[in-house]
Amino acid sequence: MSTLNGIFKAALLSAAAVALAGCGGGDGGGGGGGGFPGFAVAPVATPQTPTTGATAEPPVALNPADPVIPGNVVDSGGKFDPVAYRATAAAMSGQEGIAYRYGPSAIDYGNVKLELPTWGQREDHEFVSDRNGGQRRCIPGNCGTWQVGNLSSTEGGYSSNIGHVAFVADAPAQRVGVSDLAISSVTNNVFSQKPELSWTNYEQGLDEINALTYGPGARKPVALGRCYGRPLWCMNSIMVFQDGLIGSAQSNTAQNKSTAQLAPGKVPTAIAVSNSNEFAFITVWDTVNLRGEIAVVALAGLCDRCTPGEPGKWYDYWQEWNGVYPGLPNLGNIAFMKVLGYVPLPDDMKAPTEISVTTGVEWLDYLSNVPGQETPYSLSPLSDAGKRSRFKSRGAYAKAGVAVVVSKSEQKVAFVDLKPLFQYYQSQYLEDANFRETTNLGMADSQWPRTFAAASQQVPTVIKTMSLPSRPTAVKTYLWGANKRAWVATQDGKLRIFNLGDFPTAGTGSAASITEGGSIEVGLNPTGIAYAKAKAGTAIYPDYTKELIVTSRGMRQVSWVRFGSDGNSGSVVRKLNDTRLIDPIAAEDTDNHSTESYVLSVADYGGKALRNYRYGPVIMHNYRGERYETLGGPSGFEYGGAFNLPGQAFQITGANIP
Repeated sequence: MSTLNGIFKAALLSAAAVALAGCGGGDGGGGGGGGFPGFAVAPVATPQTPTTGATAEPPVALNPADPVIPGNVVDSGGKFDPVAYRATAAAMSGQEGIAYRYGPSAIDYGNVKLELPTWGQREDHEFVSDRNGGQRRCIPGNCGTWQVGNLSSTEGGYSSNIGHVAFVADAPAQRVGVSDLAISSVTNNVFSQKPELSWTNYEQGLDEINALTYGPGARKPVALGRCYGRPLWCMNSIMVFQDGLIGSAQSNTAQNKSTAQLAPGKVPTAIAVSNSNEFAFITVWDTVNLRGEIAVVALAGLCDRCTPGEPGKWYDYWQEWNGVYPGLPNLGNIAFMKVLGYVPLPDDMKAPTEISVTTGVEWLDYLSNVPGQETPYSLSPLSDAGKRSRFKSRGAYAKAGVAVVVSKSEQKVAFVDLKPLFQYYQSQYLEDANFRETTNLGMADSQWPRTFAAASQQVPTVIKTMSLPSRPTAVKTYLWGANKRAWVATQDGKLRIFNLGDFPTAGTGSAASITEGGSIEVGLNPTGIAYAKAKAGTAIYPDYTKELIVTSRGMRQVSWVRFGSDGNSGSVVRKLNDTRLIDPIAAEDTDNHSTESYVLSVADYGGKALRNYRYGPVIMHNYRGERYETLGGPSGFEYGGAFNLPGQAFQITGANIP
């Protein structure tokens, strides 16, 4: 028996002793090997409100309704276990790692007789290749499908959402574990709402195209990240793999390639990208020094298929920078990345599991594609002192930020001040005396962007940690607006609201200003929190910035949560269940462009699929304004279809592509 299997077996035996409902639950596994065989869990009790205000707090008692974690790195007495730590880290990308990170499924909780609806589904219609008399310039048999509307011979305004889905591959030696998929699109007066391989990839298969070129390290994904602070302009995902490889994914019109590598012994667990792709933040377990850290990666976008070493080939690409400026806002077609270093987390947070970040910058403040404003392209190169001065005076860049990190085993949430990082980059790019240092691009510590070893003043600092009464399972931060909030989901089925107080701030903030507020019941084991994305109408989202979409694995449910005007309270306003949705772990909303639509993609781990559901009308604004309600009516749902995967889906990110 391996060390890891021994740890898992011990965890399950312990679980049998503490389970309130005794033995049961059948085979367990949630349909995909990520479950907890042999025990069931009774409904949770209401936990006590945690204390707040201290910089660091002692371990709290385990919520008795929380099942024991397979591979837990902290024992029931709160003692850290180095052997379990290293073993669980080694399995982070596999079924054992999913069981550790995402906890029990509905089957594990004994929720096997849920009364679930079966939402209606429309018929698929094949697009016809131009080679066979059709209009789509595609390879016959790989032209895609449509489900809604009336096909026209006029192409009209084409737009699409492309997504990247991460899955635990059945055959990891043969599959990357990340796939590029067409999520939704509109053309020829019809709407496609079924996830499928994009016709624009011309039969290149389901393995993520960039990752196929990155070598053997691009296998066994742990997490996907994407910026969300710039609607319609967060082009691609950042992938991070078990072996520490970090790489940019692609879409058909944004194909840049870039990679970086975590140091040996540092195992990634989650990734978040700042509002406009300035930096990626990756939680890691340092299995050598036995500590939790945040890896900080500087990112730079460029024109499509452009490289930093060939400036003669750069061109105007959606007004993107005509230069390589890591750490400045960009459109997400990443052509350069560099690991700057590692932010040490407190000693009582050795095992971080999720992270979210925000700069608080309003999306309309960015320069690109806003009428009457200069663009990054027009302000390039920043070596021109006049252009640099105009960029500085406009102030369309982040001055500060905050990261929120949770640890499942240690039942902690940490708040990290990113102001030192962003202010260092301001001083380098925008102060005439320092700008020359940013022109020496390279991977050495002393080259730009300089690493933490060469410029320690940029290292983010931990503001405070707080204890939680139940295991944290997911976290999200606000993107912009007056209500500075973070939300932490816990395994007992609560979405907990945290007021970020003074943060993010370019000034001096107080740790005491960060406090916990109320909570909202969202269903057992909420494993994913997604942002609602901008729509033209307000019937479904009166204010999309005040809504979140929460996936509850323990209830096979997705809930839409709407917050009050002050951000301190909220309620569930819509719930999605479906008989086809076997074991949901995460979900992602879609962007709109020209046609208004409401499509949600759900990563169904046990069902080994990515499933789409429409929860609002399709309105063809770019045709004749034709409107198509869901088959379930104005307040119901419609099943868009599924893309079946050779493995178990656990994360999904997506966006409209230019």
